[in-house]
Amino acid sequence: MGEKPPGCLLCMKPQSPVASDRENYILYRGETCYIMLNLFPYTNGHLMIAPYRHEASMERLDDKSLYEMIALTRAGIAALTRALSPAGYNIGMNMGRVAGAGIADHLHMHVVPRWEGDANFVSVLAETRLIPEDLDTTYDTLLPILAEQISR
Repeated sequence: MGEKPPGCLLCMKPQSPVASDRENYILYRGETCYIMLNLFPYTNGHLMIAPYRHEASMERLDDKSLYEMIALTRAGIAALTRALSPAGYNIGMNMGRVAGAGIADHLHMHVVPRWEGDANFVSVLAETRLIPEDLDTTYDTLLPILAEQISR
């Protein structure tokens, strides 16, 4: 994948023009938060919901952003359920590097769809992830469904 670019990925991606959303895997831009596909997914459809504001701590995030983050998480789950029919989800935040945060200085919610026998242990044992479709296909599948869920 190459070297990690300087700066905060979760700040830089939404600063790009809306015309670059597909290239950046941004599925939805809200008022205070946005949804994007994880560039290094654990499973197919792995979403991240992040505030535009660069903030590492949930305690310091304003209520409006926090509420929108939860609403977009709910919309993301509904869209993933319709599009991919997972058997369950892992949903959460890793706050701080010691908690496993890959981007520790910018709070974000992970929504990871799960299926029976999805081979998640492979990433632990062999440092390999098995994803059944590429990000472009997942993006194209989720984009219209997510837009419909949010407009409800």
